[in-house]
Amino acid sequence: MSFLARLLGTNVLGRRKDDRDSVRELWHRIVAIAREKEWYRDCGVADTLAGRFDMITLVLSLVMLRMEREEALITPSARLTELFVEDMDGQLREQGVGDVVVGKHIGKLMGTLGGRLGAYREGLAGGEDKLAEAVRRNVTLTSGTDPLLVAQRARAFAAGLALVPGFRVLAGEIGR
Repeated sequence: MSFLARLLGTNVLGRRKDDRDSVRELWHRIVAIAREKEWYRDCGVADTLAGRFDMITLVLSLVMLRMEREEALITPSARLTELFVEDMDGQLREQGVGDVVVGKHIGKLMGTLGGRLGAYREGLAGGEDKLAEAVRRNVTLTSGTDPLLVAQRARAFAAGLALVPGFRVLAGEIGR
């Protein structure tokens, strides 16, 4: 963020700094859920950089799909996407990716998120096998792991999320 933007309280897109702050707690909760040991220990997600990224995109996708159902949550959903980009940008830079190519990497990550949103939307609408297939294609699993384990836990999370009122979703009061 530029000095002038920080001084004026806006980001490079001209939004007030607090636009993303309104969903920051939700973002932190999504990351915490994605890092729960059960995904890795019980469901067989690989505890690697790729596996953790896959889990963040899975949980984020499920939350965003829940938010799509309420018009009032559409704009906050876009703020979540901005936090995803902000976090991934920081992760890439921490790994030594330079300014020249970080944008290209972010573009690929956004494409990945968009593809997974579609895959998980279809998987949730279909039967267990459909969601398990989406998990098989999009989640890094340890050798010999049945993607159905992740799909069942993801479906249970999505079902619980469907019962949470929108204002509680925004407050990050999910997955407990």
